Amino acid sequence: MNGLNSEREFLFTARDFERIRGLIYEHAGISLSANKSDMVYSRIARRLRATGLTTFDDYLAYLEREPEEWQQFTNSLTTNLTSFFRESHHFPVLAEQMWAAYQAGRSPIRLWSSACSTGEEAYSMAMTAIDTFDSWTPPVKILATDVDTNVLHQAAEGIYPVDRVEKLSEAQLKRFFLRGKGAREGMVRIRPQVQALIHFQPLNLLHEPWSINGVFEAIFCRNVLIYFDKTTQTKLLTRFHPLLHPEGRLFIGHSESLSQMATLFRLQGKTIYVPLAQQ
Repeated sequence: MNGLNSEREFLFTARDFERIRGLIYEHAGISLSANKSDMVYSRIARRLRATGLTTFDDYLAYLEREPEEWQQFTNSLTTNLTSFFRESHHFPVLAEQMWAAYQAGRSPIRLWSSACSTGEEAYSMAMTAIDTFDSWTPPVKILATDVDTNVLHQAAEGIYPVDRVEKLSEAQLKRFFLRGKGAREGMVRIRPQVQALIHFQPLNLLHEPWSINGVFEAIFCRNVLIYFDKTTQTKLLTRFHPLLHPEGRLFIGHSESLSQMATLFRLQGKTIYVPLAQQ
């Protein structure tokens, strides 16, 4: 990568790439691999165009003197891949967890989608709660957070192209969604009763302190740890532990493991962990 590729609109050097890698790690804990140069160029080049700048040097200097640009910088480098009822084996376990908590008198039942992206995970949790208690007003409160304010805005709106819900059953579509008409043809919207169970708020998991009060029956942190190095993973999981009820569950992604955290969490099913008591 010599930064002299004539096909590129802006000069992009190895030094630019390493500076950006360092800044996003420092600011959001995201560990970009060395093969992400093209991705970084493509995403940050959009910010050069948006700010009217012509070099990465100028943009990084601008970033340092304009605090509000940090959010756009972070949004640009955040990967948001999600779907409704992704890793579907988690949701029957969540239903059992909610019902057990209710039977034990722990109400309202608090759940946290810690990297909710465009909202599909949090809404899947809410739909599971409604089905579990057979009520539009189950004793459940869901916190949904994300570092990317753009996707968080989309999540709060709850409006999706119809292809985003094509894997749901017709019964689920009829129960939980409204179909768009006219200018909204080809779109669906989450019913207000589902939205009412969720509070969306921005949160950088690396910042301290969190503006969050425990205790949660379940924390979903799925397909997030893979973007952090081991040091950051350990720090994050150590902070999750006291926020979980002793009988709560931590749900992680299919390619993730907490093997390095055996003193804090025990495997309790496929990518599902329970917190261990600390001495």
